Amino acid sequence: MAESYISNPDVGFIKEVSALGGQDVKKCYQCATCSVVCPISPDTKPFPRKEMIATSWGLKDRLIGSADIWLCHNCGDCSSKCPRDAKPGEVLSAVRAYAVAEYAPKMFKGLAKAVPDPKKLPLLLAIPTIIIIVMGLLSNIVGLGWFKLGNIAGGIWQHDFISNYLVDIIMVPTFTAAVVVFALSLKRFITDMHANALADNKTAKEKIDPAGFVQAIVRVIPTILKHQKFNECTDNRDRGTSHMMVLFSFIGLFIVTGSFFLAEWVFHIEGPYRQINPIKWLANVSGIALVIGSGLLIKNRMSRTDQIHTYWDWSLLWLVFGLGVTGMVTEMARLGGMMLLANVTYFLHLILIWALFAYTPFSKLAHLVYRVVAMAYAEFAERK
Repeated sequence: MAESYISNPDVGFIKEVSALGGQDVKKCYQCATCSVVCPISPDTKPFPRKEMIATSWGLKDRLIGSADIWLCHNCGDCSSKCPRDAKPGEVLSAVRAYAVAEYAPKMFKGLAKAVPDPKKLPLLLAIPTIIIIVMGLLSNIVGLGWFKLGNIAGGIWQHDFISNYLVDIIMVPTFTAAVVVFALSLKRFITDMHANALADNKTAKEKIDPAGFVQAIVRVIPTILKHQKFNECTDNRDRGTSHMMVLFSFIGLFIVTGSFFLAEWVFHIEGPYRQINPIKWLANVSGIALVIGSGLLIKNRMSRTDQIHTYWDWSLLWLVFGLGVTGMVTEMARLGGMMLLANVTYFLHLILIWALFAYTPFSKLAHLVYRVVAMAYAEFAERK
């Protein structure tokens, strides 16, 4: 006797996914062309056909806890070959956006709903602006003098306007909070992902072995760094280079930030640092790569008139591009002696950095974490 399944459609889920860019899901007539043409879909229980069916039926619980929605790299092959123009790639992107908000801890649900909402952008940018100004003024009141408005057009570097100590005291807790949010979210996600795999007979492993999972992460890192999955794409293969530039620029800038943090707080080596410093070289190369890479991604998305462009996508691209531009302009203006321009741009740069840290667990950039974990799980579970 065939196994019976009682569906419990979530109409609200369908509406939210449609609003996030998956509005064409109902055009799907389940021909499976998408799964056939996808170059990275597994041979057994391939995506995205089953995800299209589950989305159109509102089967939220069978979707958001699945690793398969993250194994998709949005190559675009499925969407370009779809005879009904149902855009499976865009639908899965919308499902991922929904999953990011769904896995946010309860106390952050409001923020998770606000990040993909363009109407909330002014508020989201006002928060770091107020934090920096208030914390700076408080430092002045207690005699630390970390926020010197009188130096906005003077000094020799940004520390003379906004102290690095003020920046660190604001940014380090924000970054730490983001890590904690990810940890709480991933705890639920990994549990659901394993339950989903067992229910769909995608794995024979009954339990998750932490040591084995960590080893799986190590094994998939080369695949991620080489962008091997992107290189298997057809329609969006050129996106791989620009995406790789952004990834490595972030890695480079993370090393730079960590190095300067240690230099200041541990070794008490104060800046400004000379341009011949190797860490400065890495900072400059990474900054340039960030601007060029994100610029190419923006250009690529603008040229793809056949794709659905949502605020969820654009907000990340412009944030990354803005980070690169404000960082480079700050440095060039400082070297050129234009301190008013340098300091104003630096203030904007700090706002964007805080937004990157605080909102990443709820933005499209969260895929950097969820996808890595999903790929590691597929490797660990020996997905059937």
